[in-house]
Amino acid sequence: MTTLIACSHGTNDRAGQDAVRHVIDDVRALLPGVRVVAAVVDVEQPQIDEVIDHEARRDDVIVVPLLLSVGYHTAVDISRAVDRHAGARQSEPLGTHPLIADVLVDRLAAALPGGWLPQDHVVLAAAGSSNPSAMIDVEEVAARVRTMLPVPVTVGYASASVPRITDAVADARRGGAARVIAASHVLAPGFFAGLVSAAGADVVSAPLAPDRRIAQVVVDRFLATR
Repeated sequence: MTTLIACSHGTNDRAGQDAVRHVIDDVRALLPGVRVVAAVVDVEQPQIDEVIDHEARRDDVIVVPLLLSVGYHTAVDISRAVDRHAGARQSEPLGTHPLIADVLVDRLAAALPGGWLPQDHVVLAAAGSSNPSAMIDVEEVAARVRTMLPVPVTVGYASASVPRITDAVADARRGGAARVIAASHVLAPGFFAGLVSAAGADVVSAPLAPDRRIAQVVVDRFLATR
């Protein structure tokens, strides 16, 4: 048997903690024969290195990052902890899975009960990373979302990358948008969701979790790595 370690960023936000717990509970329901253990890379406990050290003594482990793109936490924090153990592996993060775009579009629909207007513009609002691969991941999601929406879609980042969400919102308005909608490309309520909400968009969609489809993405990443 291989243990699944579901590794999230970590947050002090209670709603964010509850959302991540909900995802992990859904993963357990989808994989009843698999041991599923939670870990974080920041803010909370238990930290990923401690969890892998403990779990690798009893079983092979696969770490599934509950993160939406490649970045420092996947490439350094998680990888460093995984590399210490021959029986440990790491899956891709969640963001480029097609179900993520489906959830994003549904969150947008829920935020716009009156439907789309002709001069709407969506800014896909991501956390951001100094790792160039993260921007590639986000652009892949944006490309998929563009095929699903009747309005323009551009990208903005809360930190580390450019354009910032505030600049992307301003650019959309200068380009003629009458209403700018920020699509929250963040997993759960917390620090980055707050930055998205404060970036000046007219409408902000909810974070992706909790949603049963997020758990399915985790399962798919685990099975693809096993």
